[in-house]
Amino acid sequence: MTDFLDILANESMERTSNGYYDVQDRVEKEPVSLVKAITTCKHIPVVAEIKKRSPSLGNIRDEIDPVQVSLAFKNGGAVGISVITEPKRFGGSLQLLRRVRETVDLPLLMKDIVSSKVQVEAASRLGADAVLLIAALFDRGYCEPSLQDMISFVHSKNLEVILETHNEEEFSHALDTDADILGINNRDLRDLSVNLETARKILKNRKPDGKIVIVESGIQDRNDLNQLLEVGADAFLIGSSIMKARDIEEILKEFTMTNENC
Repeated sequence: MTDFLDILANESMERTSNGYYDVQDRVEKEPVSLVKAITTCKHIPVVAEIKKRSPSLGNIRDEIDPVQVSLAFKNGGAVGISVITEPKRFGGSLQLLRRVRETVDLPLLMKDIVSSKVQVEAASRLGADAVLLIAALFDRGYCEPSLQDMISFVHSKNLEVILETHNEEEFSHALDTDADILGINNRDLRDLSVNLETARKILKNRKPDGKIVIVESGIQDRNDLNQLLEVGADAFLIGSSIMKARDIEEILKEFTMTNENC
């Protein structure tokens, strides 16, 4: 069976070598801490993700107006916004990140298959506040620097790191890094299967030792959120369930249980 993470990694390296991430200009803005936004949020912290399509679901939302969606996220109480910049499988773009940054002042996460410092530099130039690093990519040797070197480089750009894990071993190793936030992805990127028990099992067996834990993928409703909160999740990254909704702002309010922003 084809390992989809290997496919994503190789495509990422090809985009990098082809100059996709060579951003020359810069969006001027003050850094906004996603960590602070999560820890000071007075309701359930949800990072809402702009996602046009996915390899498992296909098209999720045909038309996306980044200004309207960003404002709906903000008005719905999102603690931050995740912007996918991977173009081939998820329909993202670097221009989308720029447009969102120009629209709202919420913390922005650049979500991509990051294997190179060039991608981190692009995130910095386009106004991101955080980047997602995938632990398995470093374990498999796809990334130019070591994990700790990459985290240090991200920090040197005044960005925060979400370090994504998928099993207890990765999570345990992530606890010993300088990552600002630990992510647990319920989706197995090898075959794209989703199991909410992934996060529940990890959090039941491993204590985060003061680190913020954000759970990703497969969250459909408040019941899913409540079960994950019970085992120690601090925040949630939700994309498909929000983007499939007819009323994005309203579905976000249902997840966060608020009519106000953080």
